[in-house]
Amino acid sequence: MRRLIFLFLLAVCQPFMAHAQTYSFNGVKSDIVIDVRTPEEFSAGHINGAINIPYDRIEANRSLLDKIKKDDNVLVYCRSGRRSEIAKQTLNNLGYKNVQNGGGMDSLTAKLKTCTGATC
Repeated sequence: MRRLIFLFLLAVCQPFMAHAQTYSFNGVKSDIVIDVRTPEEFSAGHINGAINIPYDRIEANRSLLDKIKKDDNVLVYCRSGRRSEIAKQTLNNLGYKNVQNGGGMDSLTAKLKTCTGATC
């Protein structure tokens, strides 16, 4: 029961934890970073502050997405860029206007700029 409560709280709080770290990718400051890989891939390593919503579960996780504004800058990534492109298209179809495909995690981390304070 405790584990179930912990998982529920984690799922509810994750979108808010994403704001703990802000990044800039291709000159655009991202409000939300979503890792669209599997939970197993995510637990093996991810970008700090990212939330995990597998690309094929985006529509099923609307309760998490409701915490993200439709005009927030959203950055999605996966292992190679294929799943993140599908996720980007799905989010666009759901009305999210500012979604960027960051591609694969390894190449993204090399291009990602960490924002500190007012500078980004």
